[in-house]
Amino acid sequence: MAMLLAANAQASPPADADPTLKPWFDDLRQPGTGRPCCSIADCRRAEYRIQNGGYEVLILGLWIPVPQDRVLDRNDNPTGHAVVCWLPTIGVMCFIRAPDA
Repeated sequence: MAMLLAANAQASPPADADPTLKPWFDDLRQPGTGRPCCSIADCRRAEYRIQNGGYEVLILGLWIPVPQDRVLDRNDNPTGHAVVCWLPTIGVMCFIRAPDA
């Protein structure tokens, strides 16, 4: 049931999503594969921390490790926050650090 609720929660953009950022989200690509990170509907602001030399993001109350190959090294993050693109069935697809990090 929790996974179903999580999947439904990820189905549409967050209530505070800025539609002008949609092109930026649509341009996000997974490192190495070039596959899309998905869309603004799958990406959220994220609390994160550095643990054991890697990133972890807080998702549904749990600290989830970010695979190193899913970290995007971008300097053009217009959100002002760290962003994680995540699906319950796949996990972390992409992670973008906060602009000041």
